[in-house]
Amino acid sequence: MTADPLVLSAELDRATARLLDTVRTLDGNGLTAPSRCAGWTRGHVVTHLARNADAYRNLLSWARTGVKTPAYTSREAREEGIAAGAARPHDEQLADLTTACDLLRESIDTMPAQGWSAQVEWGTTGPAPAARVVWSRICEVELHHVDLDAGYGPANWPESFTLRVLHDPATPHAATLVSDDGTTLLSASDDAPVVTGPVHLLAAWLTGRGDGTGLTGDLPSLEAWK
Repeated sequence: MTADPLVLSAELDRATARLLDTVRTLDGNGLTAPSRCAGWTRGHVVTHLARNADAYRNLLSWARTGVKTPAYTSREAREEGIAAGAARPHDEQLADLTTACDLLRESIDTMPAQGWSAQVEWGTTGPAPAARVVWSRICEVELHHVDLDAGYGPANWPESFTLRVLHDPATPHAATLVSDDGTTLLSASDDAPVVTGPVHLLAAWLTGRGDGTGLTGDLPSLEAWK
């Protein structure tokens, strides 16, 4: 599965459009309701998605200019920014998220070809090429869209996204994954259990957005994905 940022760019646009459509419906007290993220309201999730767009824009700036620009100045600053923005009115949150997404799109569009291969720091995971920004942003948008708990679930994920999730380096290789039509999607060690089911349910389970309901096999415990 390709991770080419130019190939994935349109997929990011579609995921972002779906997210913004959902956030538009969360007026009134919609953003104060709990999300699927422990301790976070929907407002926390929306604010995180806006600041995450800013963070990835920082990484693209680093790759473009060579000037070290971390995604976040610190973990504490990241958490403080989310907490500070979570209770803002709906219109303010929607405008902030829309602007942050538009500015990230502009950064992607103006990225020189050679910039995508530049190495940037990804927090605790170490350096990686800037080309990974687009796929990582798609993951943030799709996973946290589900976390809003506002009617968008793993069944709404495009199949292209679910298949890429299964092959993402962050995906635990704790089981051999088989689709419900018998296709082996991901092979693990010979002694690993075999887990079978629809692709979107496999992806939901692997990313912590599903408890394994609808899958068959001996499901192992998984570490947190994202």
